[in-house]
Amino acid sequence: MRKVIVKCKVHNRDRFEKKLEGVDLDFSPVYWQHDRVYVPRGYKGRSNFPRLIMRTEMHAVDDPPTYLLSLRRHIEDSGVDIIEDCPITDYQGMVNVILQLGFKQFGEVSRRRQEIKMTENTMLYLDTLDEDNTIYAKIESVLEDKEPATQAKLELINTMRSFGENDVVESTYFEL
Repeated sequence: MRKVIVKCKVHNRDRFEKKLEGVDLDFSPVYWQHDRVYVPRGYKGRSNFPRLIMRTEMHAVDDPPTYLLSLRRHIEDSGVDIIEDCPITDYQGMVNVILQLGFKQFGEVSRRRQEIKMTENTMLYLDTLDEDNTIYAKIESVLEDKEPATQAKLELINTMRSFGENDVVESTYFEL
């Protein structure tokens, strides 16, 4: 799946949420995510190297966690992210496979997340990082076949600006 992603640091959460309410958008309940990021040997940031992410999600304390393996590649030249997700039932077994393939753990990040489905292909997330309580708004759009990424990214940036957010962040959460 090809996606374009724009992330902004939110400096005033209340103002941001009021702008969303003004256009009839409301966030889902908060859920928790924890990502362990694995990279191949020789990994360099801002390159086309793949990353594997083992994600744990908890939507309610009385429900069991869910696990997901996500393969992500950011193609610098195009600004497109290639993402493939796969549910996992044996977390530790999959981590062992990842390590046997020569990947190494590169970072971890935990966050509390809320989401809004804006359109069939566009999601908006509000992430509060557990490490320092920094808040980010992240908007993702799945690209149609042959849809140009540059135009889609510009539209996402303009959407964020319409909500009063201009502080675009290019780094991933684990790089911050």
